[in-house]
Amino acid sequence: MIVNDIYGNPYEIKDIKSFKNHIVEFHTLNGLPDNSLHEENGFYFRVDNKLFNQIFEE
Repeated sequence: MIVNDIYGNPYEIKDIKSFKNHIVEFHTLNGLPDNSLHEENGFYFRVDNKLFNQIFEE
């Protein structure tokens, strides 16, 4: 899966299961995105509804 970071740069998530687990464990409150920043390999992502819906749309 490819998502854009906060600067519009595309980033390929190689292990989507691990990415999802991390987002849920560290970037949600009561199961909802908490608008925090997630950094991965120099890419920054705002964990908001847009990102959350994108990665969980399967």
